Order: sequence, then C-alpha cells, then structure tokens
Amino acid sequence: MPGQPFSAGLFGAIRLNGMPTVKMTQHLYRFFPALENRTVTVQAGSVAEILHAVNQIAPGFTDYVLDERGALRRHVYLSVNDTIVVDRKTLSDRVQDDGTVYIFQALSGG
Repeated sequence: MPGQPFSAGLFGAIRLNGMPTVKMTQHLYRFFPALENRTVTVQAGSVAEILHAVNQIAPGFTDYVLDERGALRRHVYLSVNDTIVVDRKTLSDRVQDDGTVYIFQALSGG
C-alpha cells in the first residue's frame, strides 16, 4: 500500500557510491549473482533509470521485475526510502542521491 513503511532489515544491499542505494531481497542474488556484493554507481533519477542501470550489470534483471510494457510485475514491490512506489506503470518516482530503493517480491499462498 503506498505510503506504508516496512522493515528493511531483510534486504541485501548494492551500494551506489554516494548515490542512491539499491537493496533487494537475498533470493534475487540466486538469479542475478553478478549483483551480490557488488558496488554499482549510477546517477540519481527515476526508478526506471535506476532499474535500467542495474540491468546493465545483470542483464535480464528488468525482464524479471518489469512486464512487457515496462511496469512493475504484480509480484514485485518497490519502495523509495520508506514509501512504496506509487507509479507502478511508468516508474517516474524520483530517487535522490541519498535515497534507497528497496526491491522485493510479494508472498502469497498459505
């Protein structure tokens, strides 16, 4: 739900050297081992720009988190700092230099 905080303690981190930090759940490293323990530097910008920069390091990353129209997949949630991304379709939410992007999957089932 937009605007609701969550606990960030379960996320591994990719540090973007004085720029935005991208943190994601550990299971993503199984699919994208190039991201594990990796320092990535990108410019602050939109969520879409951040994701595409990560995709340059780990090709296929955006295919995993975005659908064929470039929107976040239903099972993927993303937040900037403590706020869930509102624009799931065009990913226009801005990420500042000191911002943190969290990427995680929704769990379902019982």
